Amino acid sequence: MADAPAQTDPRVRRLDAALADRGLEARRLNVTPGHEPERLMDATRGQRSVVAHAKGMPWTAADSCAAWVEDVFVWSGLGREVGDARELYERHCTLSDPGELRVGMIVAVPTCPYSPAALRHGHVALYVGDGMVMDSADRGVRTVPLALWYEAYGVTAEPRWGWMRGIPLA
Repeated sequence: MADAPAQTDPRVRRLDAALADRGLEARRLNVTPGHEPERLMDATRGQRSVVAHAKGMPWTAADSCAAWVEDVFVWSGLGREVGDARELYERHCTLSDPGELRVGMIVAVPTCPYSPAALRHGHVALYVGDGMVMDSADRGVRTVPLALWYEAYGVTAEPRWGWMRGIPLA
């Protein structure tokens, strides 16, 4: 996986322009050889089960990213964790080395500048392998490249990851 999406990717150019308009600069995901996030094909059965449940979980609502992630874990039989993205970040997201990112981990930030709610509550996604995350955004559930998510949401705080509820699936 590349360190970041190609700078010719129109999504990256639009993101960089939008951030520059706000006086912000994107934080880049630095993936070095031997420190790549886990591939889906290398995931355990339990990890792949969480991904399958995420792909089948409908959108919750705008400003409900944490509720969507929590619902994925409940539907996967792993129990409920209650809290907003900031609380999930503070409780479980202690890792920042891409080589430690495993399929089924949550990826979060405690704050981001895109709405008053996001400033207070942050944003959370689920790592689904192969350099991709899924999250619940304003208009639905989406799957986006981890590097692009990292740049978009890592503007005001460093994105980190960890096992939801402290349950290692790998």
